[in-house]
This record gives sequence, C-alpha cells and structure tokens, in this order.
Amino acid sequence: MAKKPGKADSEREDGAADGEAPAGGGKKKLMLIGAGVLVLALGAGGFFFFKGKGAEHAEDAKPAAKPVVFFEVPDITVNLAGNPNRPLYMRVKAVIEVPDAATLEALKPMMPRVVDAFQVHLREMRQTDLEGSAGIYRLREELTRRVNTAIAPARVNAVLFKEIVVQ
Repeated sequence: MAKKPGKADSEREDGAADGEAPAGGGKKKLMLIGAGVLVLALGAGGFFFFKGKGAEHAEDAKPAAKPVVFFEVPDITVNLAGNPNRPLYMRVKAVIEVPDAATLEALKPMMPRVVDAFQVHLREMRQTDLEGSAGIYRLREELTRRVNTAIAPARVNAVLFKEIVVQ
C-alpha cells in the first residue's frame, strides 16, 4: 500500500488521527441528538394538547354534580375521662356533610339521637386520644360512623370540625 506524501502514518484521509472521531462527525451526532429531542418534545406536546382537549370534552359530558348540604350540629361541651383531680373539658363545633336534601330530611328528626351518640363517645375520650392529626381523624371517622348508625339506612358523607377546644 502506498503512502501519500506528507502525511504521518497515524493520520487518515479525513484529517483525524487513529482512534479519534472525524472532525465533522461530532457535529453530526449533536445535530441528530438535537433533532431526536425536538421530535420527542413535539410528540409529547401534541399528546398533552390533545389529551387536554379530550378531558375538557369528557367534563362536558358528565352530568353536573349535586351540591352537598351542610347541617350544623349544636355545640357540644363535655368533660373528658381521665384525671378526676383536674377535670378537662372539650368543646366541639361540627357540621355534618349530607349528600342530598333527602338525607337531610332523614337526619333532622334524628338529631337528638345523633347528639346523644356524640356526647356518649366524647365523654369516654381522654386528652391523649385527641393528640395529633391521627387522633382527630379517628374522632371524625367514629362520629361519622355513629351518625350513619343513627340515621340508617340513610348515610352522610362526613362529620367536619369547625372548632375543637380542650381546656
């Protein structure tokens, strides 16, 4: 094989030494990667654009949600179980979230039973039962269960607290 005059043994015809990428090859790779990223970005943008349009149409097709009704529970003040030398009192202001007017009509005549169920449960509680968000969550779930038991077969969504004070 004949050598070209003036070129070193380790150089190729494209001007790069052995083991190196050609001078124009790095730019080509960069352009290909850039084009690939651009195609992916456009594809993702198109997907989210059309998906968003579909979600808007799906929302239009759904029937309007019935508004919930909130029923105010009379304020309840009880003394907590625990230390007889230092009594603790708890005051609770709550509302009951009712799914519709029919359930509200089932709830109203049963409110003395609901308040009684709240009083009995709250008087059994200790201050440590109310500590942290987990304690309040358990109290909410238990009071909701007691309301649903009192007005069965009707059901309420939740008991929501407006105020809880322990002194």
